[in-house]
Amino acid sequence: MDLAYTPEEEDFRARLRTWLAGVLPTLPPKPSPDDWPARRAYDLGWQRMLYDAGYAGLHWPVDAGGRGATPTQHLIYLEETEKAGAPYVGANFVGLLHAGPTIASEGSAGQRARWLPPVLRGEEVWCQGFSEPDAGSDLAALRTRAWRDGDDYVVSGSKIWTSHAEVADWCELLVRTDPGARKHRGITWLAMPMDAPGITVRPLRTLAGSTEFAEVFLDEVRVPVANRVGAENDGWRVTMVTLSYERGTAFVGEVVACRRVLAEVAREARKNGRWDDAALRRRLGRLNAEFHALWRLTQWNVSEAQGTGGVPGVGGSVFKLSYSHARQELFDAAAEVLGPEALDLGRQWTLDRLSSLSYTIAAGTSQIQRNIVAERILGLPKGR
Repeated sequence: MDLAYTPEEEDFRARLRTWLAGVLPTLPPKPSPDDWPARRAYDLGWQRMLYDAGYAGLHWPVDAGGRGATPTQHLIYLEETEKAGAPYVGANFVGLLHAGPTIASEGSAGQRARWLPPVLRGEEVWCQGFSEPDAGSDLAALRTRAWRDGDDYVVSGSKIWTSHAEVADWCELLVRTDPGARKHRGITWLAMPMDAPGITVRPLRTLAGSTEFAEVFLDEVRVPVANRVGAENDGWRVTMVTLSYERGTAFVGEVVACRRVLAEVAREARKNGRWDDAALRRRLGRLNAEFHALWRLTQWNVSEAQGTGGVPGVGGSVFKLSYSHARQELFDAAAEVLGPEALDLGRQWTLDRLSSLSYTIAAGTSQIQRNIVAERILGLPKGR
């Protein structure tokens, strides 16, 4: 692992900082968290600014419309944009971090030409149709059916926790095309247009009051066979590509944000007198070491990806597992510092604490991550 940045990488960092310093003051005010059409427009507008400046799809291959940046340059980009307070990908999350890289890696030339440019230009939003009400954390147990009818698949079933479904143009959808096959087989990856007849979207309100997830009900929705990415019944392998990106660098910016929040929590503790509590100081010190270690782990994962063509490895599961629990403890510590104010839903730390509860479930539960670490990294036998 090389932790030193090259002169070229530092030059890239300096140019990015200069651009961010000039463009961020020109952004309009952020819309209300409850106004998803306005949030979609805001996020797409930021994406267009990135595209015009040459920062869209930074780490995507050049032949997919990206800049072909190294994983290290991508890491620098995520670090600097978070430090500068730049907008997060928001509604563009699935398209930029999941579906887009998957199509770039597994899609045909025609599929890449159709779907990737609109994502990079900030013209289309994607959602993720993976989880199902009856499948729980076992993604391979999905039941949404798709059967061939001429040049279409006919899809019926339901999805849950579908990110940004209410404002999405497309859905990366997993369906079962061979119900007789073993559960990890017989799955197919489809790109479903969200304006197709037969789709019903019902937003879900989270504990924090937001509605970035939804239930999606599919009643004989017709999806062209041409929208299949990869071979029929090969969707599990394609999905593993998607999830390697989701667990690879998707949380990098949040580690930077957590380190910033930790410093703010320490300042608040000094200000309100809770810094005198030695147990609290030890807790914050341990969290500081934890997030520094996570940042080094991120660099290790990026270094590994740089040596394997840019695709994140299973080390992302180690990161995701550790980060999920560290984030929860960070906002528990913030609540300890705030005292009774931690019950105020008007405080950002309070909302962040509520949202942190989902991190041990989202993007693969901690139990799933432990299985991946045990089987694929430690080489332990599979459980029965």
